Amino acid sequence: MEWYIIENSEHLITPSLAVFPERIQYNIDSMLRTAGDPGRLRPHIKTHKIKEIVEMQQAMGINKFKCATIAEAEMLATCQAQDILLAMQAVGENLDRLFKLAETYPTSTFSCLVDSQDILEDLDQKAEETGTTMGVFLDLNTGMDRTGILPGDEAEALYVNIAGSNYLVCRGLHAYDGHIRDTDLTLRKKRCDAAFAEVDLLRKNLENSGYSVPEVIVGGSPTFPVHAQREGVVLSPGTTLLWDVRNATDLPDMDFLPAAVLLTRVVSKPTAKRIALDIGHKSIAPEMGFPRAEIMELEHTKQVGHSEEHLVLEAEDTSSIQIGQLYYALPMHVCPTVCKYPSVMVIKNHQVSGYWEVAARDYQLSI
Repeated sequence: MEWYIIENSEHLITPSLAVFPERIQYNIDSMLRTAGDPGRLRPHIKTHKIKEIVEMQQAMGINKFKCATIAEAEMLATCQAQDILLAMQAVGENLDRLFKLAETYPTSTFSCLVDSQDILEDLDQKAEETGTTMGVFLDLNTGMDRTGILPGDEAEALYVNIAGSNYLVCRGLHAYDGHIRDTDLTLRKKRCDAAFAEVDLLRKNLENSGYSVPEVIVGGSPTFPVHAQREGVVLSPGTTLLWDVRNATDLPDMDFLPAAVLLTRVVSKPTAKRIALDIGHKSIAPEMGFPRAEIMELEHTKQVGHSEEHLVLEAEDTSSIQIGQLYYALPMHVCPTVCKYPSVMVIKNHQVSGYWEVAARDYQLSI
């Protein structure tokens, strides 16, 4: 029996999402094998947003985490995570919410990213007003051009200002290189090394000027095995926990297993050559081109249309496909797929053993 098959599935709701703890555990073990030490890992939880998966990592000695929202940070705090980094510049009301979190959960250490002098001043003022300690990492732009400040004199000056604060704790540097995902590992390594060289130069310049750089957080999932070969860095993969078709296809050198599967049913056969499944935009990440998923036993079909509630497939012969038939689909991009579901089915030994809440799915828990 294929690993993804769920027995007694006739009463299961579709669309729905199932996770497989044994495969998640395999992925955690693989992360540890690659990193060599749990202290080198600061995994991102944006992929899964699930307390039970955080706890699985904690059981393996992982105690530093990265997150994207205040809700994710709060969920980590309820897991008693020791060290929580909001990998986002805290602006507007989220700045106040971040400090409220630090006040509410004093046993966890909180930090955030900064790439702007204006936001640094806001953080500094808030820390002074509240008397609350807040860690700050300087966010560097190493080519993705999404967030961060370019390494160089301006970045060095901003870091010096962070270090000079009487109210903030300068934690180090953060550099995410999600734009580097070449299938060829040699090329991926070459581009990754070139991007990291600027980070390393900035670190050396700061240290030579007498400034401490306690932690350098680098990479995501695609460059995880490259950065793992460096000394003195902390690694922050995220998608590695659940994996997906996109990464499995693009990054064949990485030893991770897909651990999340969509359940879907045929809801219509509008023409002789077309079928419609019930995994529309609201059920699976739609932002990439076709295919949206690898659909087991429907590999011979072509995905040709996607709307709010339907994914339309086309094939020369659909006579063997029945309306109501259940299929299993591996999402192309798992991260934005998970957050479409309030809970996931937990599958052990081909049976539904329970449900895990996607606890940080929304942008607000209590704070």
